[in-house]
Amino acid sequence: MGTVAALVRSTFLVNAVYADSAREYGLTQQQGQLLCVLMAQPYGMSELGAVLGLAKSSLSGLVDRSERNGLVQRRPDPQDHRAVTVVLTRQGAKLADEFYTGTCRRVEELISGFAPAERDMLAALLGRVVTDNKVPAVFMEPDLTH
Repeated sequence: MGTVAALVRSTFLVNAVYADSAREYGLTQQQGQLLCVLMAQPYGMSELGAVLGLAKSSLSGLVDRSERNGLVQRRPDPQDHRAVTVVLTRQGAKLADEFYTGTCRRVEELISGFAPAERDMLAALLGRVVTDNKVPAVFMEPDLTH
């Protein structure tokens, strides 16, 4: 299999695992992404839209639905009184941690047959692809010791 086909097909595979995991936790894929992004830090709406690659109207709907479900809340931005910062609620932080940990385990299972050296090589190569293309940090490094 060629590099392009392997990358595209692996993207479909990881997306399917992510979607299945989100469904199991009662989330949409976008809600799962939102929770994972907010685990690292709160974001303003414009920053959040840039990180998630969403238009303003799509992001507003996503945050509205997540807020109604008690997962996030908007807080006034202390530096700009016209802006808000989106933060996880206690319930959202708990669900984010459970979803993140479960999803990491599922993705890790995809390469369970790899030797440690193969895992390191794959991580190094994919890390270069991500770094060279300046992909925003939308998913933290997994701590599989949970």
